[in-house]
Amino acid sequence: MSTTTTNEPATVYTPSADALGAVLAREARPPRAGAWSASLTFGWRAILKIKHVPEQLFDVTAFPIIMTLMFTYLFGGALAGSTREYLQFLLPGIMVTSVVMITMYTGVGLNTDIEKGVFDRFRTLPVWRPAALVGMIFGDVLRYVLAATTIMVVGLVLGFRPGGGVIGVLAGIGLLVVFSFAFSWIWTMFGLFLRSEKSVMGVSMLVLFPLTFLSNVFVDPGTMPGWLQGFVEVNPITHVVAAVRALMAGDWDTGETMWVLAASAVLLLVFGPLTMRLYNRKGAR
Repeated sequence: MSTTTTNEPATVYTPSADALGAVLAREARPPRAGAWSASLTFGWRAILKIKHVPEQLFDVTAFPIIMTLMFTYLFGGALAGSTREYLQFLLPGIMVTSVVMITMYTGVGLNTDIEKGVFDRFRTLPVWRPAALVGMIFGDVLRYVLAATTIMVVGLVLGFRPGGGVIGVLAGIGLLVVFSFAFSWIWTMFGLFLRSEKSVMGVSMLVLFPLTFLSNVFVDPGTMPGWLQGFVEVNPITHVVAAVRALMAGDWDTGETMWVLAASAVLLLVFGPLTMRLYNRKGAR
């Protein structure tokens, strides 16, 4: 008795045109996102990160308040005779110091995203390549505005009275935000080539502490030794503080304001391309 096995050919299903049409979308493909819209989208992502982790706002609320109160009541009586009088000189400088220090978190956040592999996914998206970086800094601009607003509110409560009025205050904050946006590209570059967020923070503090403290924030540079005055005069923070202080006082120092705007443009032109070069090289590995 024999058993015969018959191998029947496998049936291959071929979908009809109607079946394919029912599955595939008939609408035209949406246009590719432009540079501006893509950057705003990534900026919104940065804001949503703050929403889900509100502890990130500690450095833009509690830190500026502590800085303002501490230095006002620590140095006010000794340097100016009264805290109220010293506050008129100190507050614009403390505002610049606090906001400029916050810029380092741009590099820290970028380094964290890189370590988690988030930016590897961003590189595969069909959007303008710098959008992820630009949008991240756009989101940080909100942090700068919140920090400056917090310091101004605390200053007004303590007795600060800007001679330039509302327009002078808004102009001073706007100039500070422009400079901080440009300055943050330095830390973006560091965030790309340093290996850990602790390294980014360490290098940032090593640079920021001399820049902010060896300036005209706390005292008149005329009281300093001659060799130190030379450093203070070329320190970019000194020029930013002088410009913001003049705007809030109603003096509108055009020379200092133009210096800050020119320095911001130079920072963007230098560190923007360097950052993108590092970003593209990192993606090619």
